[in-house]
Amino acid sequence: MATNVENNGTGFQPAPSGNAAVARNVVVTRRHPGRWLAIAILAILALQIVQAVSANPNFHWDVYLTYLFSAQVIRGVGWTLILTVVAMTVAIVVAALLVIMRDSDNPVLRGIAYAWVWFFRGTPIYTQLLFWGLFAVLFPNLSLAIPFGPEVISVETKYIVTPAVAAILGLGFNESAYLTEIFRAGFNSLDRGQAEAAQALGMKPTKIWWRILMPQAMRVIIPPTGNETIGMLKMTSLVLAVPFTLDLTFATNAISNRLYLPIPLLLVAGTWYLAITSVLMVGQHFLERHFGKGVSVHPTMAE
Repeated sequence: MATNVENNGTGFQPAPSGNAAVARNVVVTRRHPGRWLAIAILAILALQIVQAVSANPNFHWDVYLTYLFSAQVIRGVGWTLILTVVAMTVAIVVAALLVIMRDSDNPVLRGIAYAWVWFFRGTPIYTQLLFWGLFAVLFPNLSLAIPFGPEVISVETKYIVTPAVAAILGLGFNESAYLTEIFRAGFNSLDRGQAEAAQALGMKPTKIWWRILMPQAMRVIIPPTGNETIGMLKMTSLVLAVPFTLDLTFATNAISNRLYLPIPLLLVAGTWYLAITSVLMVGQHFLERHFGKGVSVHPTMAE
């Protein structure tokens, strides 16, 4: 039987002819039957869950839709956002000061910073909020006096430490202890040689921090800080211990107690918390992308 040959540039190779020709370099797609089977099973379970929840009259979806955008609930959402933003601002400012104190050469400042972090990380947030709620009872008056002399000024504590202020201080001080460790981790991850090189080029310390060191530290700081912000949002549900009675959790609890229907109002609160958390996660994503410019998130693997 004769065999045809062809020259491919490197030598003579036998070439198939007629029906014996075989296609070369054909990529065959890998089959994934297990993957499709898993998708089918999950889809069936998801449909069953959706049907069971949507058709269950015990969820009272009509009540859920009635109060989802009610004025009382929307006001609670607003106050929850205010508590979250203001308390996180207080926590960030206090944490920045504590980081400076921890790195100070003064042993007294270092001791105060260590004690602050030790106390607020070691005690439950609910206990701290209870303390701030009872602060006006423990100290009825706040006064400024000359040592061993008369009072210069005195004011009743209840006019200064209101429930809103107590909630903000309780949440902010507790969170500052955790942010202190996050900030320290971010700053300790920096290569100090960069600062020395910038100083050799004549850059001012402030410019070195804002243009060189801070953007790099933010890559480490932002992800856990974003998680702490989301945690702060959900911790606002504990301010009833102060007591602060304007947040979202209190608003939905008040409505459920009036209607004797806790389930639909729990769903209302959960929906709003989930929506706000989703927005915060989107904001965190854009911040991480902004400060992560020039850094490969998915490094190529060596072959």
